[in-house]
Amino acid sequence: MDAAFPRFGSHSPALRTIVHVSDTHLMGGNRPLNGRYDTSANLQRTLAAIERLSLRPDALVFTGDLTDLGEPAAYVALKQAVEPVAQRLGAPVIWVAGNHDERPELRRSLLGREPSQQPVTGVWDLSGLRLIALDSSVPGWHHGDLDAAQLEWLGGVLAEPAPLGTLLAMHHPPLPGHIPFFDLLELRHQDALAAVIAGTDVRGILAGHLHYSTHGMFAGVPVSVSAASCYTMNLARPAVEVNGMDAGQSFHLVHVYDDTITHAVVPVVDAPTADVFNEEWLAAMAALSPEERLERFARKPPRNAD
Repeated sequence: MDAAFPRFGSHSPALRTIVHVSDTHLMGGNRPLNGRYDTSANLQRTLAAIERLSLRPDALVFTGDLTDLGEPAAYVALKQAVEPVAQRLGAPVIWVAGNHDERPELRRSLLGREPSQQPVTGVWDLSGLRLIALDSSVPGWHHGDLDAAQLEWLGGVLAEPAPLGTLLAMHHPPLPGHIPFFDLLELRHQDALAAVIAGTDVRGILAGHLHYSTHGMFAGVPVSVSAASCYTMNLARPAVEVNGMDAGQSFHLVHVYDDTITHAVVPVVDAPTADVFNEEWLAAMAALSPEERLERFARKPPRNAD
């Protein structure tokens, strides 16, 4: 922390920061999704918002449904859009497979690997914070599952704790949804996953799939679901009328501390913001002593008697 700006609160700066994006649903040839959603333009707006952040994240995590139809051209376009941004930020990109993805083409056109139907998984050491990508996609189906082999592999990785603990990234969240009949598409055999992570150093689960931001607990572990970058679900409508809208897109900033992890929703929106805490204000605060800053900024002004 800069000596000119002593910290008054209880928490030290975050140890690691992750950008969590989900459900890009890119189409080949920049075609609109369902004839109405410009997923390519929405992705570009999201990436521009990420680059405007006043930080350098430790990783960019995309939790599935990277493309809508698993088209080679869509994976190539996604790679061409995201990787230059990641390089400028100096952060690795972690791709997670979703139910709209096709494993062989994801491997070939996005990862540059031999195509196969094997789960797309991986482990990243983010300077002591371990991030494990799981593949909850089921070839030919939209629901999620983790087969015995993948769970056994996960258990083997988790057998040795990481210095800052572990985050899991997957597409289907182990949480209830809020749209009628969408439980058909949820993660199955959740009890098997709960048994594997019980007693391990897993501190959180990052997921997508739902197209709206939500969070909850699973087997004692916090779960954070990032809304989609392509379109979101309008939960303000009655349950049977919930449908997609080209609004409300956002991503999450995941801040990892010693004793907690926060998940902040960052809206992707073009809107004016108040010019209050600007460079002039910062310079004025820097010129004050810590005691004067407390008096100037933390004390409430007296109420008007009227």
